Amino acid sequence: MTKRPSGDVVVVGAGMVGAACALYAARAGLDVIVVDRGPVAGGTTGAGEGNLLVSDKEPGPELRLALLSLRLWQELAAEEEFAAAVEYEPKGGLVVASSAESLAALTVLAAGQRAAGVRTVPVDAARLRDLEPHLAAGLAGGVLYPQDAQVMPTLAAAHLMRASGARLETDRAVTRILRGPDGAVRGVRTDRGDILAPAVVNAAGVAGAEVAALADVALPVLPRRGFVLVTEPLPPRVRHKVYAADYVADVASDSAALQTSPVVEGTAAGPVLIGASRERVGFDRSFSLPVVRALAAGATRLFPFLAHVRAMRTYVGFRPYLPDHLPAIGPDPRVPGLFHACGHEGAGIGLATGTGRLLAQTLTGASPELDLTPFRPDRFDRPHRAHRSPRPVRPGGRSGRSGRAEPFGEEASP
Repeated sequence: MTKRPSGDVVVVGAGMVGAACALYAARAGLDVIVVDRGPVAGGTTGAGEGNLLVSDKEPGPELRLALLSLRLWQELAAEEEFAAAVEYEPKGGLVVASSAESLAALTVLAAGQRAAGVRTVPVDAARLRDLEPHLAAGLAGGVLYPQDAQVMPTLAAAHLMRASGARLETDRAVTRILRGPDGAVRGVRTDRGDILAPAVVNAAGVAGAEVAALADVALPVLPRRGFVLVTEPLPPRVRHKVYAADYVADVASDSAALQTSPVVEGTAAGPVLIGASRERVGFDRSFSLPVVRALAAGATRLFPFLAHVRAMRTYVGFRPYLPDHLPAIGPDPRVPGLFHACGHEGAGIGLATGTGRLLAQTLTGASPELDLTPFRPDRFDRPHRAHRSPRPVRPGGRSGRSGRAEPFGEEASP
């Protein structure tokens, strides 16, 4: 009889969030297996800009998660060769307002963020060009966010995956989440056989609803399409991540309609990245010339020199959107042994490290650094089921009850 592979935890999804979950779970002493139906960073991560932001978060649970995540990114960047390997740039973000009204709203937001622990620096109109010499004239002012940073997302995901030492199973589709007679998770079934573990982490991004359904639970993750415009390589001209103040409102919007607001940033390799658009159109990957034109027009309003720069390409991605704009993080009380780490929308790169740390803490029975109540995976159910504390996974074992492996039976109904 062929022995089936087994571990302490199976992470479904090899994007940035899955890689971070693998890293922190492995550093907590767990034997981790990562499974993805495609390659590492083959989904949303590969279509991202690599933003590590606090500037676009309103005070609340997401901002607390962002602050934790930024601290962890900074700790990783201090590790030998990490910063260079992932093109980590602590460049800061500059949010600009075009009118006195939008500046007033931005100032109120920044005050709330500052009270929550964000470093903010008001910038009057006369000083904007000291920070960004090529900015358009006539802007009302802005706020500088020194903590904002950037990585190259595909490099970062690949580097964290390697650093985790997890067993990586790419091009392998998960077809079912295996459960025992008591309803608890026993592993996953794939198109190439079963992988056994007492814990499964759903880090599948825009496929998060699909993976949750494999365990017979609902998680209303929807795709939110976005385009990015990439210019030819340029000498350094854009020093920060620069975006218009209305970008924050677009991020928080529930509208399914197209929204665009100018976001401009340079990269270590030279091209300038231009966003951002948001619309809910399912998984339609069709090229949209009107959207790209809107992105270009918005960028040139902020930086007029871009009108004379060639656009080399565009790419499209899908943000994993949940209705309340908060990710699902932590144990699913509906299925013992099932954990979620998905639904981060456009903030998954930045929030990945905090998500991975919190998941590792809950997997091992430690108290999470943040209250996970706002991120409960079952919060969309009404009424909530009674919460059951997750059974911790002991390193090297298959159960929280003993230090030795337990045998696994075949899949059974809950």
